[in-house]
Amino acid sequence: MTTPVQARPAEGAGRRALWLAFASVVLTLILPLAGLAMSLFALVASVRAIRALRSVTKPVTPAIVGIVVASLALLISAGVTAMQFYFSDELAAYTECGRGAGTVTAQNECVDQLERAMEKKMPFVRPGDVQFPFPP
Repeated sequence: MTTPVQARPAEGAGRRALWLAFASVVLTLILPLAGLAMSLFALVASVRAIRALRSVTKPVTPAIVGIVVASLALLISAGVTAMQFYFSDELAAYTECGRGAGTVTAQNECVDQLERAMEKKMPFVRPGDVQFPFPP
């Protein structure tokens, strides 16, 4: 007869929460909508890690850092995702324009059209204020 293995869930809970938070930052930079979901997952894991670490009197610093990093990733991914949805028509028109642009001049014209279209959707921006330092 074998003895059951004792599970130690609190041992690496803080490190797991921190790794999930860093993964949410990476996903936010690559795919903002996926980063949004991963940030929520990392926040839940970090809160659970704090509870588990406090129950066995271990330091909770990694889990707290995980909460901070995941919260920042959540704010950034939510903002970028909201902007993508808000400017979806303009971005789709830019993509379509870019497909037909065969020269650098035509590509620059597509960027100018995108800048003007975005300015029209933002009433607080003066005409000519939106300028991308490089094409999106």
